[in-house]
Amino acid sequence: MTIKIQARGLTRIFGPDPERALEMLAQGLGKDEIFSRTGMTVGVHDAAFDVYEGEIFVVMGLSGSGKSTLVRMLNRLIESTAGEILFDGQDICRMGKAELIALRRRAIGMVFQSFALLPHRTVLENTCFGLEIAGVDRETRNARAREALAAVGLEPHADSLPRALSGGMQQRVGLARALATDPSILLMDEAFSALDPLIRTEMQDELLRLQREHARTVVFISHDLDEALRIGDRIAVMQDGRIVQVATPKDILRRPANDYVRAFFRGVDVSKALTAADIVDESLAAPPPGVAGVPSATPLAEIIGRLSESDSPVPVTGKDGRMIGAVTRASVLRALDRAGAG
Repeated sequence: MTIKIQARGLTRIFGPDPERALEMLAQGLGKDEIFSRTGMTVGVHDAAFDVYEGEIFVVMGLSGSGKSTLVRMLNRLIESTAGEILFDGQDICRMGKAELIALRRRAIGMVFQSFALLPHRTVLENTCFGLEIAGVDRETRNARAREALAAVGLEPHADSLPRALSGGMQQRVGLARALATDPSILLMDEAFSALDPLIRTEMQDELLRLQREHARTVVFISHDLDEALRIGDRIAVMQDGRIVQVATPKDILRRPANDYVRAFFRGVDVSKALTAADIVDESLAAPPPGVAGVPSATPLAEIIGRLSESDSPVPVTGKDGRMIGAVTRASVLRALDRAGAG
């Protein structure tokens, strides 16, 4: 897989003497002790991770863990105290102002928790805003903005003002505004957390649909476990400014890195993370007569529903449509036990 973003030794200290705080970190002092002694805050400490091209990379953690600081460091809305951030191998921490601005306009879109729409501009004008700032001519920016609005199902509302839209529709405008510049990287900071649960799920569906049509590299900040498990290809868990584990949702559930991660994911509905591919019994090669198979990506929750209606194993098919095995009640129980849910 191609690495799109690399972070190495990424650190941010808030306060008047960051070098002193860095020395204290090197001596092994923790975030709380540094604050009590100096009044300085360790926002992010020695973060190192890779983000692959085309994946949704979710960053999670408790309030104050550093996740929002981290995502803003990725496009230098917040400057790093130490470390490097590579986009396609190029260190943005060493870029000059003009080069950085050009990169943001060309390659990086950002969606915030607040809709941040201009109230007296129409939906189309709001969607055009980034292109307007970049100096794109009116005809071109209008055309690209309409394409972005169509992608999120809002082109009929192009001439409406934001106040005429629901919260979910306003967030779609924010997403369309980010998409209008056709970025290769999308940074989303708690983008759906202000929405009610139903609309939040719809926006998650929208993001996944857009990824299927045009896979961008997405860094998605969230504090919601179900959301992370649903949309994340991989999850980074932050604790006190540090990244303590980066893994797929399944691997985190099966092999949490420490007690913090274990406690963080305790009580998660494992059936939302596991799929037929994780629980298939490959020794069952012949499908039961008259029983329809399911794709290997089918969620466990759906398969449990099938098994509750019948004792028959559920055939599982691979990407080529051929049967690769079947799921039984026994294989489900084994998978749940391995994930710590049994």
